[in-house]
Amino acid sequence: MSRTGGDSTAVLERAGAETVKRAVELDVASRFQESLVCYQEGIDLLLQVVKATKDEAKKHRYRQKISEYMTRAEDIKKHIEKEKQDGKYHKQIRIEENATGFSYEKVFQEYLSEIVSEVWVEDPYIRSVHQGSGKSQQITGLDEIQQSLRNYGVTLNIAFSTSIHDREIRFNNGWMIKIGRGLDYFKRPQGRFSIGSCDFDLRPCHETTVDVFHTKHTKKM
Repeated sequence: MSRTGGDSTAVLERAGAETVKRAVELDVASRFQESLVCYQEGIDLLLQVVKATKDEAKKHRYRQKISEYMTRAEDIKKHIEKEKQDGKYHKQIRIEENATGFSYEKVFQEYLSEIVSEVWVEDPYIRSVHQGSGKSQQITGLDEIQQSLRNYGVTLNIAFSTSIHDREIRFNNGWMIKIGRGLDYFKRPQGRFSIGSCDFDLRPCHETTVDVFHTKHTKKM
């Protein structure tokens, strides 16, 4: 094996070891969904190590470890699925003050499976200036969004309520997400051309929590 090849294998080994170590830590903390992702990533890295190394003893050790991690990952999958079926699944993400890396894509992508065809968003406190300073302005802005979405084959239905208090987002595949601050958890960018103005992954956030549940009974329009 060339020096370059050996170096790259060592990098894979370190990355794989660190990833499965994190998986175990999350597993012990009962953060099963995150743990499962780390197990899967760690297993993939270690499989690459097995493929790249010519040391048969090392191959054997890693195959044993991979088998153990795969068994645990499968157990976690079954546990998560059972919690989903029983309506007991709950995952919480804590977003710290000024934290970055929590774009809508990062938060929601995991739950947007191919079968999602409807999304319900409820937010009772749309009153900040950038959300629309009055109902007339809000309606104008929502009408513009509605028309823009229609051009992409997406139907936006809007209803106003004087009684709702909870903030929640529901997908018709059973996932329900509650964000303490609703969708407005980003801080205002410092300027039009500042980092984070367009890329929400780079925009600082207000402190809030994201609670994720799964239920077989989603509300109907």
